[in-house]
Amino acid sequence: MIFEETYMLSNGVKIPKLGLGTWFIEDANAAKAVCDTVKIGYRHFDSAQAYGNEHGVGEGIRSCGVPRKELFVTTKLAAEIKNYREAAEAIDGSLKTMGMDYIDMMLIHSPQPWKEYRNGDYAEGNQEAWRALEDAYKAGKLRVIGVSNYEKKDIDNILSGCSIAPMVNQLLVHVSNTPFVLMEYSESKGMLVEAYSPIAHGEVLNNGTIVAIAKRYGVSVPQLCIRYDLQLGTLPLPKTVNPEHMPRYRAFTRTNMG
Repeated sequence: MIFEETYMLSNGVKIPKLGLGTWFIEDANAAKAVCDTVKIGYRHFDSAQAYGNEHGVGEGIRSCGVPRKELFVTTKLAAEIKNYREAAEAIDGSLKTMGMDYIDMMLIHSPQPWKEYRNGDYAEGNQEAWRALEDAYKAGKLRVIGVSNYEKKDIDNILSGCSIAPMVNQLLVHVSNTPFVLMEYSESKGMLVEAYSPIAHGEVLNNGTIVAIAKRYGVSVPQLCIRYDLQLGTLPLPKTVNPEHMPRYRAFTRTNMG
């Protein structure tokens, strides 16, 4: 079962190969989403300060009936935070909001604030935010630290001044958007690539070619797309709040999918 499989990160921490993305899951619905997916087999949950659902995700982790140590929880430092003091305060804020003694992984959500995405020079601010993650990691507050939406120049900026290298780069990766060069560069620097929005925000559901391939293998389009990311060696983070849409991945074997 895919839920039982893990990747080994550069610091020796194991991370489940599949996670539940919680983008657009409202805080009031997050606890139930966590509990529902735990019943199916999920053990990995991806949140963010920007999602506004850390409290609900934390509540779900505490109430799902599975020991905390068997679950892997990710959150992300808000993209707008680009100095050490605010980053350190935000890390402690996430711990408090989620009701946890530690968070398994925290990522810097973006190298630029969202209003300036892919614009502006925040090299120094990213180094400051990274230093706060490093200190939280050293203090045992975080088990894994990484980045999200980082391009080569952003990765190089962190590596040029860090004492602990990022262990993960979370990127938009799906069948219609596969940044092979950036993925390979991230991996060459010891980072696992996580693939958010593996179903391309639902757009691939109406792609005739992809639908035909899924039919050929006897699987759903979401199953096909998630298997695509898995076979790339990435960690997909599908999202849904509907238990009927939470795939069991029975078809996700190399025998069936090649």
